[in-house]
Amino acid sequence: MPYRLGVLTGDGIGPEIVEATLRVLDVVQQRDSRLRFEWLPLPVGWEAIRKTGSAIPESTVEALEGCDAWIMGPHDSASYPAAEQEKRNPSGELRHRFDLYANIRPARAYPGLPAVSPKMDLVVVRENTEGFYPDRNMAWGLGEFMPTPDMALTVGKFTRHASQRIARTAFTLARRRRRKVAIVHKANVIRKGFGLFLTACREVAKEFPEVAVEDYHIDAMTAHLVRRGEDFDVVLTTNMFGDILSDLTGELAGSLGMAPSINAGIGRAMAQAGHGSAPDIAGKGIANPVGLILSAAMLLSWLAEERQDPAAAEAGQAIDRTVAATLTEGPRTRDLGGAADTREFTTALVRRLAG
Repeated sequence: MPYRLGVLTGDGIGPEIVEATLRVLDVVQQRDSRLRFEWLPLPVGWEAIRKTGSAIPESTVEALEGCDAWIMGPHDSASYPAAEQEKRNPSGELRHRFDLYANIRPARAYPGLPAVSPKMDLVVVRENTEGFYPDRNMAWGLGEFMPTPDMALTVGKFTRHASQRIARTAFTLARRRRRKVAIVHKANVIRKGFGLFLTACREVAKEFPEVAVEDYHIDAMTAHLVRRGEDFDVVLTTNMFGDILSDLTGELAGSLGMAPSINAGIGRAMAQAGHGSAPDIAGKGIANPVGLILSAAMLLSWLAEERQDPAAAEAGQAIDRTVAATLTEGPRTRDLGGAADTREFTTALVRRLAG
């Protein structure tokens, strides 16, 4: 049976990089008769607002229920009508609705590309459902209150259940990599919330005696990443800290524009690049599609593990290798010092992938 993949192009450069990603996925299914995809285009963002009045219509969410996974382009929620800005943004809503609790964000430097940390090869494993992002940790409402016009209160939520399940994700991943986990927190100040997170992660660490574990305060960790980013393997942390650290590590490794990620839960996952919608270059055909293409490769690896599918695993590995070869040998997009536009880069990539 084919994998049914939802396709949400999103805003800004979303249509351009999603098109590039689908071209790459089409090549891998042509290479291997065991692998088949069925695309399901669904409106989200401005496309959905124009059609339905909502950035993430219920019809889109219901359709995703029937998908194995989906690919999501970036959204420009800052430009949405005021009523839409009061709601969860599209990706936040999907993470919340489908309990996509694990946000996996690699940061890898490539030979020949300039990077502050040229040997960096780590993965930030971010808890995706609670912490200090109140739009994701409440059954209803947004979790922020203003008792007076001059006072704002934000609810932070930390549970043993969520902390332990993201810790198991991180330690399982580390066992397949270099067997090191760094837990990042602020338990010295926010003792109950981050203290619970740290304790729960340490409890899970005992199940993985072969994995070395350390913990760092968030402020110290930012300095360590800049100074010696190559020393870290898997970085395990909470929602807001993971968002911040993954942007930092993406830039340290070369460019946030190449940073991939997936949001995974039980039985479903969403590929979503780490960068935004870049409205200033939308429609110009010069966007770098690598972040979303690598996110799709991660999605294939996730499907391979979920379904015990060697064809999906091989396809994900092939995309990863081909992206690395193309970035090293060229062509490159303009943000990486090259002259290729989005289509030219993607064409070179698919030709190399097709063999």
